[in-house]
Amino acid sequence: MNQVLAIAAGGAIGAVMRFWVSSGVYALLGRGFPYGTLVVNVFGSLLMGFLYVLMIERLMAGSEWRAFALVGLLGAFTTFSTFSIETLALMQDALYLRALLNVLLSVFACIGAAMLGMALAREMG
Repeated sequence: MNQVLAIAAGGAIGAVMRFWVSSGVYALLGRGFPYGTLVVNVFGSLLMGFLYVLMIERLMAGSEWRAFALVGLLGAFTTFSTFSIETLALMQDALYLRALLNVLLSVFACIGAAMLGMALAREMG
């Protein structure tokens, strides 16, 4: 039950963080491309890689802390379902190049960000 509460708490915080970050990005860059979702997913992937190594390999964090941060906080912060719907909307508007760009950037940038986060955490003394 403690893990469920930890996930719920992390999820509430992550969802609010997602709203703040994506809204801020859209305010800066506009809504012509799903920049907010892309930034959230890349940054969330970076954090996932970093915290995964830090919590599991370095700190041996307890299951409640891992559930809070990795499942709850980052699970609610990243937005794969939003990514999917925004990509479909681009396709329905016949903006196929933008849709393809969103898919390619999201997949490769997020995997790269997760790898970078893991490398950064492993480089910490």
